Amino acid sequence: MEVNLTAVDFSLEHAGSPVKRELPPSMIDRMTLILESFDSRGALTLEEVTCRSGLPRSTVHRILDQLVGRGWIDHASYGYCLGARALGLGGSDTGHRRIREAAAPHLHELALQTGAIVHLTVLDGNEVLYLDKVGGQFASSVPSRVGGRFPAYATACGKAILAWLEPERVDALYGKRLPPCTERTIGDNAALHQELNRIRKRRGVAFEREEAAPGIGCVGVALRGVDGPVAALSLAADARSTRLEWVAPIVADAARKITRTLFPDQDRDDAVPGTPMATTAPLGSVVSKAAGGR
Repeated sequence: MEVNLTAVDFSLEHAGSPVKRELPPSMIDRMTLILESFDSRGALTLEEVTCRSGLPRSTVHRILDQLVGRGWIDHASYGYCLGARALGLGGSDTGHRRIREAAAPHLHELALQTGAIVHLTVLDGNEVLYLDKVGGQFASSVPSRVGGRFPAYATACGKAILAWLEPERVDALYGKRLPPCTERTIGDNAALHQELNRIRKRRGVAFEREEAAPGIGCVGVALRGVDGPVAALSLAADARSTRLEWVAPIVADAARKITRTLFPDQDRDDAVPGTPMATTAPLGSVVSKAAGGR
């Protein structure tokens, strides 16, 4: 039998005089109050969620932890925000559409400029979700599709996003051992953290060489707002005939342009330095044969 519980609400709204409030009788009601405290744009502190939901702080903290563990809520140093599963109920349709619209002209320009395949992805749980794929005649040779998913740790675009998450968040996404996609896939959590550290030292440029599929190489850069990474852009080509370092500056430049479109008021330099050969590398077609990848 359900029992109506009561609790004292010490939220900021009633800081002067604690008020007794009746808790919703079911866990679903309490989860709904917490989820309805968020919108699709900003992050909230624990105190803000407590104030908006009208629930006791301890209850909010416990339920938020459970929602984070199941992907409904994301938690980072800047606070709590809606996670991929919550956004997938409707909010992400708008958010993903906005990202796709901002990126579309740059994806096509990048594909035409390089002759390679270009992907736009977001992190969904511990996988990357493909929002767009551009690549002309070579696209059909690549084992990726719009709406498809792949382990983030095996892809350049996924690693580019993971590099900007807190290490604890990455640990929560994966166990100690990582299921391999190929013999070159990163195999454990420690090696993944080493790779993410190298990406941060390159100021966000991630490389993947036959880690997702044989013969495929890729370079990726995350699109970052003030609250963290929101998506990633990647360019894929033949791993054996393409110098990915040569095209990294082009991918980074496209990522900067998309980021400026998404966040025009953001005052932060997301420039990613090129490699020593970047200024002398040819910018024509980087694909000498069918190319693809993550």
